Amino acid sequence: MLKVTGESLSPLFMQGDYILVIKIPYFLRRLKPGDVVVFRHPAYGVMIKRLERFSEDGEELFVLGSHPESNDSRSFGPVPHHWVTGKVILRISR
Repeated sequence: MLKVTGESLSPLFMQGDYILVIKIPYFLRRLKPGDVVVFRHPAYGVMIKRLERFSEDGEELFVLGSHPESNDSRSFGPVPHHWVTGKVILRISR
């Protein structure tokens, strides 16, 4: 379980909410656009974003936040699949 900090996915996930994450090795085979993923970015740390699409070769994910000023693939580029640590399956409101 993780606590949400920041507002990049508001109103879907609000600061202070908790999320339950499934952590499964090589989970990418089960991910689809629209899923909310958790990944570890080397500069920003643990991040939660919505999967927009995969790269043509399937090795990278393009992820987006809901907030217009969100740090996401529009600013830092695609996310390599090995950064992904899980998929959000439940939100518990604050």
